[in-house]
Amino acid sequence: MEKLGLNEIRERFLRFFESKGHLRLKSFPLVPQNDNSLLLINAGMAPLKHYFTGELTPPAPRVTDCQKCIRTLDIDSVGKDARHGTYFEMLGNFSFGDYFKREACQWAWEFITQEMKMPVDKLYVSVFLDDDEAYDIWTKEIGVQEDHMVRLGREDNFWEIGSGPCGPCSEIYFDRGEKYGCGSPDCAPGCDCDRYVEFWNLVFSQFSSDGKGNYTPLARKNIDTGMGIERLACIMQDVDSLFDVDTVHRILDHVAQLSGVTYGKDKKQDVSLRIITDHIRSSVMLVCDGVIPSNEGRGYVLRRLLRRAARHGRLLGLTQPFLAEVAETVIKENEGAYPELREKEEYIKKLIRTEEERFAATVESGLVKLDEMIAALRGNGDTLSGEDAFKLYDTYGFPVDLTVEILEEQGFKLARQAFEEMMRAQRERARQARGNTTGLGWAGDDVSLKELPATVFTGYDKLEDTGKVLAIVTEGELAGSLGQGAQGTLVLDQTPFYAESGGQSWDTGVMRREGTLLQVLAVRKTADGKFLHQVEALEGTVNVDDTLQAHVDEDRRRAIMRAHSATHLLQKALRTVLGNHVEQAGSLVEPDRLRFDFTHFSAVTPEELMEVEKQVNEEILRDDVVNISEMSIDEAKKLGAMALFGEKYGDRVRVVQMGDYSIELCGGTHVPNTARVGLLKIVSETSVAAGVRRIEAVVGSQVAAMLHEKEQMIARAAAVIKSSPMELVNKAQQTMNDLRQALHKVDKLSARVAALRSVEMLNFAHTAGDSGVNVLAMKVDDMSSDMLRTLSDDLRDKAPNLVSVLALVTEEGKINFVAACGKEAVKKGAHAGNILKQVAKMTGGGGGGRPDSATAGGKDPSKLEAALEAVNNIVEEMVK
Repeated sequence: MEKLGLNEIRERFLRFFESKGHLRLKSFPLVPQNDNSLLLINAGMAPLKHYFTGELTPPAPRVTDCQKCIRTLDIDSVGKDARHGTYFEMLGNFSFGDYFKREACQWAWEFITQEMKMPVDKLYVSVFLDDDEAYDIWTKEIGVQEDHMVRLGREDNFWEIGSGPCGPCSEIYFDRGEKYGCGSPDCAPGCDCDRYVEFWNLVFSQFSSDGKGNYTPLARKNIDTGMGIERLACIMQDVDSLFDVDTVHRILDHVAQLSGVTYGKDKKQDVSLRIITDHIRSSVMLVCDGVIPSNEGRGYVLRRLLRRAARHGRLLGLTQPFLAEVAETVIKENEGAYPELREKEEYIKKLIRTEEERFAATVESGLVKLDEMIAALRGNGDTLSGEDAFKLYDTYGFPVDLTVEILEEQGFKLARQAFEEMMRAQRERARQARGNTTGLGWAGDDVSLKELPATVFTGYDKLEDTGKVLAIVTEGELAGSLGQGAQGTLVLDQTPFYAESGGQSWDTGVMRREGTLLQVLAVRKTADGKFLHQVEALEGTVNVDDTLQAHVDEDRRRAIMRAHSATHLLQKALRTVLGNHVEQAGSLVEPDRLRFDFTHFSAVTPEELMEVEKQVNEEILRDDVVNISEMSIDEAKKLGAMALFGEKYGDRVRVVQMGDYSIELCGGTHVPNTARVGLLKIVSETSVAAGVRRIEAVVGSQVAAMLHEKEQMIARAAAVIKSSPMELVNKAQQTMNDLRQALHKVDKLSARVAALRSVEMLNFAHTAGDSGVNVLAMKVDDMSSDMLRTLSDDLRDKAPNLVSVLALVTEEGKINFVAACGKEAVKKGAHAGNILKQVAKMTGGGGGGRPDSATAGGKDPSKLEAALEAVNNIVEEMVK
């Protein structure tokens, strides 16, 4: 048996099945495409399931691939043993109604015995209990000895998930020897011990299940196989775990080198080394496929992985950010199979570094607070309250998963249910605050249209065309017609209407035939290319098989085209000004208006925004021709075409090139030359999430409208200060100078008023016990907060033995407290900050400060009088 590296194993597998007539596919992105049922791709066949169900036509009847996968269900077990990991690659060969059991078994055996040169005496095969066909193929045709065959039940050897395609499966095992066994005389393939390692599962999809125990044979049988490449590498390299596999171990070695620890010497350190190694592998792949750290969904998966890895780095003594440096090794070990890792290296490392730095800033205060909470728990129970955990999360941004992990390490647990209830309450409050918003309803959502052909889009060249009605859907059901006044969804054989896609908004317009007029409200398309037109019948009735004349709203389409072309120019300008780490992270293109989300790690400065806008408008004025062509994905990459981040492209792509300035892959509609865009004006630049910024801009007619609005605003402002628009700046400057002088005079008058008031107020002071310290506690009206502080300072300076507590109730019903203690009062023990802590607390507030001066706030004015009355007793306790 040859000792092969993981990368060599991958290439040999794919090359072998290419020799058997399979089309080699690139790994699909970890972010599922056109599939909302999955958060992340978690199995090799997951991206192909639309081919198995018949919803989409596969690119070939036989395909092979190596699919990146992420599973986080067992994340808490990662590191604690050498088995579990969150990232893995799954090798597979697939048949869609082409070959079946015989070829699948024969080729699997040929690959492992001839290509991998595995010793036959170490190989065992299992089949489903009742699958005599597979048993005979293995034993009678391939020649596997019967004492190396095992029949297993439904739980082990029948693949089924709910309703849909299913069937028996056959698994191949490798015998690692008695030293890995459990010692039981019944030890055999299927045992839970480590002796017999199952490394390849061949699934024979030959039935359709209704989910209720009824099975009908499939007319076209399928093959779906899956083999974990790391598990196969463990066998081929004769190592005990995935962390000892060559490409993975080199990552672990890098972490060990940075931390100065040795793998295998200390169990706790080994756990941390494994966690960091696994999590940085997953994180690099997720970032490369377009996932951005956030507090929900797949973004939270990435954030949790990075933060867990960063924390375990701290446990190894790595106090400075280090994960981006380790990411270099991940990229180096995997770039052969995934060249996009090297292409996006700068972006990947910068995002990881930024997230680690953000976590470092967050975690310090959270860890201190959690340590205090754990200290308070000792001797008082073993469970941290949900309220405390929620406070850590809500106030300090401390992840609850990290809280649980740290608690478990120290022998405590979390009242998780109580925490989740508080989280649900917070989400409900947020939902109510946002209000209930409703989107466009689609009548075709629950209706199967898979028997219909894909719609031919003719709108690149035409704004008017004919189309035959293939289906009508109303109220969730297929219908034969749609009558006047009703709304529904139409599917045509061809259409000039653009369906919402790639951030570009849909077309609107009308469809008509004699006696019938339909308003097209919106258009979207299904994953298999059927255009769904949401329409309202304004006149007459439309029937299935009718031919309609379709008219796109030309003004709206041209306005959308202007905005879409401007988006391409904007992305190029951003990369030029800010750097090549800028990647599109989302967009919305509407008539003469656009929103563009992009990866960047700080606010764009006004000067940078000005330069971006300048470059875009210069390109617009160059009147560059916009060339659009179709070519292979490899040809497009050679031209330098930018691809949408994380998108999966087919073999043929549409390339949009604007002069020699911008070249991108895009399926949208565009102007024929850049001058048609008109002008671009950036309206705003804001943060969307960590590492993601958003620019909103207008083009074309909207620029003119905005300029007109600003012109009117300037005219109104000039009229208010009695100036002309041309003199507005000078007049405004003069007015501000006059205002500053007036305010200076007011300040002087306020100080004089405070001085006079303080003399009057001293008459209300009284002595606190026998201390010789005088106390003045009172509510003050008709005064600003600034004047209140001035008055307090004046009282302190006039009376060294005085303690004053002044309160002002604001228009909003809040209380502002100011306290001051003279020099002599401070010497005798008075402390303004400690006095206000108690006084403010009585009114539901808080605050504090220095011994001689302090401020605080209160929330309940109804308790102010009692709080002020308490001041005398508080001072007496301090100075006695």
